[in-house]
Amino acid sequence: MADIGAQRPGGGVGSFKHGLAKLDRVLLTAAAIMVAVLVFDGDRFEDVVVFTGEALVEIAIFIVISVGLAGYLKASGADNLIAKAFSGGLYRATVLAALFGALSPFCSCGVIPLIAALLASGVPLAPVMAFWLASPIMDPEMFILTAAVIGPEFAIIKTVAALGMGLLGGFTVIALGASPILRDPLIGAASTCGARAVTNPKPPVWSFWREAPRRTVFAKEIRVAGLFLFKWLTLAFVLEAIMVTYVPMQEVGAWLAGLGAWAIPAAAMVGVPSYLNGYAAIPLADALMDYGLSAPAAMTFMVAGGVTCIPAAVAVKALVRTPVFGLYIAIAMAGSLAVGFLFAALSAIAG
Repeated sequence: MADIGAQRPGGGVGSFKHGLAKLDRVLLTAAAIMVAVLVFDGDRFEDVVVFTGEALVEIAIFIVISVGLAGYLKASGADNLIAKAFSGGLYRATVLAALFGALSPFCSCGVIPLIAALLASGVPLAPVMAFWLASPIMDPEMFILTAAVIGPEFAIIKTVAALGMGLLGGFTVIALGASPILRDPLIGAASTCGARAVTNPKPPVWSFWREAPRRTVFAKEIRVAGLFLFKWLTLAFVLEAIMVTYVPMQEVGAWLAGLGAWAIPAAAMVGVPSYLNGYAAIPLADALMDYGLSAPAAMTFMVAGGVTCIPAAVAVKALVRTPVFGLYIAIAMAGSLAVGFLFAALSAIAG
């Protein structure tokens, strides 16, 4: 089985200095942006710092859970079982992955280490893409909050949209088959080229902490995955803070509301940079509808933004090769547009 640590930037064995170099470049870029704000617009510096800090704190629990789970799966050997489940029967695995993604509690950033673990274990890209696209759109807690703030109908449609987005992504990858753009999806993953799913995995050692080598694997995975997420999400949230600080969302909402039939594609484009996270987007979407944005356009905004928001996009780009990243974005945009126009058509039929 491929070593996850060898698949991520800065995660290879014996590449500690290289990892520090990449860490320095990423975090120094974030620091340089913040220094530029301090120098050229000092009054907004505190806003950028507070937003970045609060965003990291809010997502910390998801990072801890996802990184811990990834470490546990790898140290116990349970990742082999997951790889086998997602590898056997490609169509069944893709549907299962989309369904699991739509119902899982992981956010778009917290799911990154799990995606890396699945790809490095030889799981085909189709079910991974299905899970990856569906996961950030909806989860149980988000469903409850969406139903409470916007309405149960909206929450149900968004859940169906999450499942549909996952299926669209997974089956698009299946349709592309052996396309060169899908080879070696992980950055630096030459060793996974042609990787096959685990066919006879050894039984997991659930109490992995009883064995020193497995404890070492767990600690390494926690370090590699945690460092990867921390440095890239710090940069991502700094970029998002710049956007949120300098883009007036009330004016954006009023502009979208006045676009008529063009509101849905415009909402998809706006959702990419301006989306905060699944929970913060709920009151934002509700406010946009108060400004006159239609429910289908608001749905498009939430679906497109959930998958392609700045933090998630930065983390995805740092993890996979550019062609796979481009396919991820293209499917997200096409799927969000389909969701919006279908929602609008059904609303028109319903009266």
